[in-house]
Amino acid sequence: MILEVAPLRVRAGQAEEFQAAFLEAQHIISAMPGCLSHEPGRCLEHPNEYILLVRWASLQAHEAGFRQSPRYQEWKRLLHHFYQPFPAVSHYASVPGADGG
Repeated sequence: MILEVAPLRVRAGQAEEFQAAFLEAQHIISAMPGCLSHEPGRCLEHPNEYILLVRWASLQAHEAGFRQSPRYQEWKRLLHHFYQPFPAVSHYASVPGADGG
């Protein structure tokens, strides 16, 4: 499992519109093969900052399966114009033996 972490800074005054667009766009990502779950969060201290956590079966499921799919173009159309600056996305793998339990 791979965890995609996307810090999202939304343009001032557009948070409500972004949230509405995300509610529509989330159906795109959740339907993608290899997408295990997604979780958006809004920063309490900085209300124009969000984080999107997406669990993928593999890095390829995100990089090739999603980003190279026709559905990604719809995702971009719905969401990318809200970001300032455009987010730098990172991918993480679990640390062996550190399960938090």
